[in-house]
Amino acid sequence: MKKIAIIGLGYVGLPLAVEFGKKYQVKGFDIKQERIKQLKNGKDITLECSSQELAEATYLTYTTHIDDIKDAQIYIITVPTPIDSYNKPDLKPLFSASAYVGAVLKKGDIVIYESTVYPGCTEDDCVPILEKESGLVFNRDFFCGYSPERINPGDKNHRLSTIKKVVSGSNPEIADEINVLYAQIITAGTYKAESIKVAEAAKVIENAQRDINIAFVNELSLIFDKMGIDTISVLEAAGSKWNFLPFKPGLVGGHCIGVDPYYLTYKAESLGYHSQVILAGRHINDSMPQIVASKAIKLMIKKGHRIDTAKVAILGVTFKENCPDIRNSKVFNIINELEEFGCTVSLFDPWALAQEVHDEYQKELSDFASFNVNDYECIILAVAHAQFKELDLSCRGKTVLYDIKAMLPMSQSDARL
Repeated sequence: MKKIAIIGLGYVGLPLAVEFGKKYQVKGFDIKQERIKQLKNGKDITLECSSQELAEATYLTYTTHIDDIKDAQIYIITVPTPIDSYNKPDLKPLFSASAYVGAVLKKGDIVIYESTVYPGCTEDDCVPILEKESGLVFNRDFFCGYSPERINPGDKNHRLSTIKKVVSGSNPEIADEINVLYAQIITAGTYKAESIKVAEAAKVIENAQRDINIAFVNELSLIFDKMGIDTISVLEAAGSKWNFLPFKPGLVGGHCIGVDPYYLTYKAESLGYHSQVILAGRHINDSMPQIVASKAIKLMIKKGHRIDTAKVAILGVTFKENCPDIRNSKVFNIINELEEFGCTVSLFDPWALAQEVHDEYQKELSDFASFNVNDYECIILAVAHAQFKELDLSCRGKTVLYDIKAMLPMSQSDARL
């Protein structure tokens, strides 16, 4: 039985390492020493894997030393692929991981990529790095595959093993071998794509499709706001039809939906095609934090509050509910906008890690237990964490309550998105 090395132990890599670690000899590799220390102590701060699940992976070990993974025959790369400040793909982590693997690559080995990329990235950009570092020849001495991750952070119903897995290989025999490999851990089954490029393209359009649909309902929310109509009420009425898609307006952050479309449009532009629909959707969704902040300011003015001395409470800073993931959270764009108006903004989130918030965004989390509705001129319900539903926000006097997640009945808030 072949040995497996998982490169990158974040939201994608760790669940994969755990599942394979129940059946195969697996080395989980990460450059973050603190992350490895936590995992060795049975703790996953992403909350994707419980201590019990970590313990069940009896063949899984962890390391920060590249030499410890040189005896593997299958390398699976699961590092982040973010965008830079210009919305261009930032492939430095992917290229670095490819160089790490290339340094230990041997004849007959297989390198599988799970990180989201544009079509062609694996074979055109990553393979040359593997060849350079290893001195081996692609599809003669070593082989590659692509199997896009479909992890949904915080979702305890749709887990790695219960989501159908797309697989592909650099030749038909390798595609079959990779298919058999993943079939050992994916109970929902696999789908073998005809090529690596097809699998890469399938991944980026999955999230681009969701992004465009959310952009549509976000635009509807702007239109209906001018008409004095509650958007959620409209969507509920339209949802009575059997084939109406149940998307809701909101902030589009995280490491997938707000990022992946830019990988596709970047590749398209390199080929001379300028996206119209995809980038239009991105523009709408990226503008929502400024629209939310502007609406909050208007609501406070209507209630007679002075803006440059106003205290605002933000409830929730993660990119989605009941999850500690703060990557690319658009809530911080709202915070920055309000601070530019002179507001003093306090952040409350029972899920987010204070140190990560400080390191990533240079913001401080307040103690959730200290939250008092009457201390603020405005409260923005930004993330639908379960704990917020237990708060009593009814006796708030002149305090503005802006419920952008529509957590509460319409009558209990001053406005909903």
